[in-house]
Amino acid sequence: MPESNKKLFTYEIVAEDPATHARAGVFHTAHGDIQTPVFMPVGTKATVKGMLPSTVRELNAQIVLANTYHLAMRPGADTIAELGGLHAFMNWDRPILTDSGGFQVFSHGDLVKLRADGVEFRVDDYDGSHVFWTPETNMDIQQKLGADIVMQLDQCPPYPAERSFVERAVELSSAWADRCFRAHTRPDQALFGIVQGGMHMDLRLRSLEHLESCGDFPGYGIGGYSVGEDHEVMFRTLEPLVSEHMPRTKPRYLMGVGNPTTLVRGVACGIDMFDCVLPTRTGRMGSAFSFHGRMNLRNARYAHDAGPLDDACTCPVCTGGFSRAYIRHLVLSKEMLGGILLGMHNIYFLTDLMRRARAAIVDGHYGSFVSDWMASEAANDY
Repeated sequence: MPESNKKLFTYEIVAEDPATHARAGVFHTAHGDIQTPVFMPVGTKATVKGMLPSTVRELNAQIVLANTYHLAMRPGADTIAELGGLHAFMNWDRPILTDSGGFQVFSHGDLVKLRADGVEFRVDDYDGSHVFWTPETNMDIQQKLGADIVMQLDQCPPYPAERSFVERAVELSSAWADRCFRAHTRPDQALFGIVQGGMHMDLRLRSLEHLESCGDFPGYGIGGYSVGEDHEVMFRTLEPLVSEHMPRTKPRYLMGVGNPTTLVRGVACGIDMFDCVLPTRTGRMGSAFSFHGRMNLRNARYAHDAGPLDDACTCPVCTGGFSRAYIRHLVLSKEMLGGILLGMHNIYFLTDLMRRARAAIVDGHYGSFVSDWMASEAANDY
């Protein structure tokens, strides 16, 4: 890693909770500091669906995600680079993270062919063309996009999967981590390695050990969770992996997890960063997080309810005069505003949850924060 990169992408621990493994920190990037723990809204195709960038900022989003696969297919990395990079392209002046697109590549199933030097796949969700990516190709694309944090190309195995399949995915991801680390040269980007290994603790440790030996990654993603397993199964290996084995001085990013209770428990394990499409996707389906648990606005019980979505929430939707009855009407009428309002509320709910979690860590009582959450109606969020 260039020396300038090493100085820029540092992680400062501000406070550690005495009763859990939770910590509050600051990760420094070229487009601003990220206060952790943090939830990162997903803007797959360079937009958080249905929301202006100013709205996303109003929801206290410190950083957003975009997807390398989808942006490489349309409009293309060269086009985005020509137009000033991803920040200028999507009019977002805060940090951005791009995932590698590896999950999307391997989700093509039988249309994917692994080769010794990379992966070939057919983009049936676009023009049907055949595309070949190497780790070096992937790094070139992400460097052209210009996000602050980029992820190595990896293979994410599904659950359940045979141990032999997961082991091969770890070996491939480890080899690709080496190549991504050597190929990545942009000093104003942080390249994160990704720990794989499914639900097998020994494979997780093997993956982590390799990442620590192959280069000085500024942070680590934790992939291969929330891919079909029950969350209790996930925590059996996630908690000891994070709390006992991952480097203390680097941010830990649990990829693709976004329901409130899992965030609360993940922070207790020592996770710093989360992302998920859940708040916007479930919003479009008519659901809202709340301090009373998950709400389905399609339910007839809300037809004449003049109250806000959640009277304990301070988001622009809950404080802006939009009633449960009105939002239910929008959802049932398939008006796009219904999904937008619910997505706004859900994103704010998670960003504010992480703000409150950070405050509890700084105050030294995150253990009671977790206990209170788990004993409340809010924990019924599935």
